[in-house]
Amino acid sequence: KKTFTEVQTERLEQAERTVLIKCPPKLNEKKLLQYLSSHGNIKSHFFFESRGIHALIEFSEKNSIASLQDAVGLPSAADHHVVPFKSRLFTFTLKNPVSQAAEETPVHLSPQSHIPVKELIQKLCHADSISNQMYILLNEYQLTEENIKLRFLACSLVRDFARAYFPDSTVKPFGSSVNTFGKLGCDVDMFLDFHDERKHATKMKKGPFEMEYQMKRLPSERLATQKILSVIGDCLDNFGPGCVSVQKILNARCPLVKFSHQPTGFQCDLSVSNSIAIKSSELLYIYGCLDSRVRALVFSVRCWARVHGLTNSVPGTWITNFSLTMMVMFFLQKRSPPIIPTLDQLKALAGEKDKHVIGGCDCSFVSDLSKIKPTKNTETLDVLLSDFFEYFGNFDFRKNSINLRKGKEVNKPESSPLYIWNPFEQDLNISKNVNQPQLEKFVAMARESAWILQKEGKTQQMINKEPWGLAALLIPFGKTNPSKMKNRMKGIGSETIRTLLDSLKLSNANSLQKAVGK
Repeated sequence: KKTFTEVQTERLEQAERTVLIKCPPKLNEKKLLQYLSSHGNIKSHFFFESRGIHALIEFSEKNSIASLQDAVGLPSAADHHVVPFKSRLFTFTLKNPVSQAAEETPVHLSPQSHIPVKELIQKLCHADSISNQMYILLNEYQLTEENIKLRFLACSLVRDFARAYFPDSTVKPFGSSVNTFGKLGCDVDMFLDFHDERKHATKMKKGPFEMEYQMKRLPSERLATQKILSVIGDCLDNFGPGCVSVQKILNARCPLVKFSHQPTGFQCDLSVSNSIAIKSSELLYIYGCLDSRVRALVFSVRCWARVHGLTNSVPGTWITNFSLTMMVMFFLQKRSPPIIPTLDQLKALAGEKDKHVIGGCDCSFVSDLSKIKPTKNTETLDVLLSDFFEYFGNFDFRKNSINLRKGKEVNKPESSPLYIWNPFEQDLNISKNVNQPQLEKFVAMARESAWILQKEGKTQQMINKEPWGLAALLIPFGKTNPSKMKNRMKGIGSETIRTLLDSLKLSNANSLQKAVGK
């Protein structure tokens, strides 16, 4: 397996050799590729839908793009004026649509979103084990090769703007786009990076003089970040083809620019170099690569949480996907034998090149996957899924916190309902936003899910053609058989949990009003 940095470098270089073309709804694929090949060898290509049909074309050589750009004309500006910024986004039309109509055929489109949960449940019912169900879900939801290429291209197109001001800068994706846990349709988090370490390594060592650039000095790094993002945000807004709904959120804890990139169909968040966020992405990348069960379990638990309203796409008091992923990692560290190593164990394997201290935080851990011994644990995903719900359904959240560095429960340093240590910034709780009712709802759902997996026989349900295993967990509880649920609730001690479970059955505002009226 390649290291995280090797994969990033390779993909960023690939994106620099790539263009995006808006095509007619039907076209002759062979003729299009033939025409483009006159500018250089095409290494790969695919078509997708995003407000029309687009083709992503990856050339073997970067100079093929310059050759293509020389042959491309400006749009006719009859109805409105254009901003003459020449990007790597093009529109292809047929010169003579009528005579070419006979040769046109619809092209194969690469899916850029996952199937709806209802369809997924039907697919899962045909599997022969819960493990298989979980791998089917992973297959349907994970980022495809094409989608990853598109994400890196979106970053590369933003980088073209940044380089007008900062020629050495790069724009790189972080978070779910690169940590192996991204789901089709998730946003693209990208950051602007000015630190090209290779160039700094060859500083002027000879001669009696020290030389440095004259640069504008500002009182704080935060102010510099805000000014840079403000200008790049204006550029995207005023000149960026397909960049719409640009929002500059410069007073946030981490200043950012949000925008929608129509040609690729992505919602994007652009911030300035966040080294610790990159290390978190790399850590998850390592865990995701070590064992195929890791990603299968995370994807299943996240899908389950979304169905039951435990997570949400807008910020709030609920558990985030990142917190949920860290809870799965912690659970896998606690298995006997462990399925993944603790962060302290990964730090012990770190070589000289792996040592990183960022803003006083120790972010050192091994980057070479071959140095990490594979686990001897052979538990099936059937067991792991059931035990995950059992474990957190009975976890003492009042007293204990979750620490991935040590791989064990630690007394809570403060009274937040859910305390998950930030793996690198040790004084931060990554789940500080979660309130007590949301945590109790999570516990109730985990218990209910453990109960379903342990009690209900697969064979009987398959005969009755009822959803079973993972599929049964992806249907909001209380919808299938409310009376069964009432009986099980007797065993739950907390009054709050009982009322929460009751409220889940009140599916809409009307029934809620009726209930209040009673």
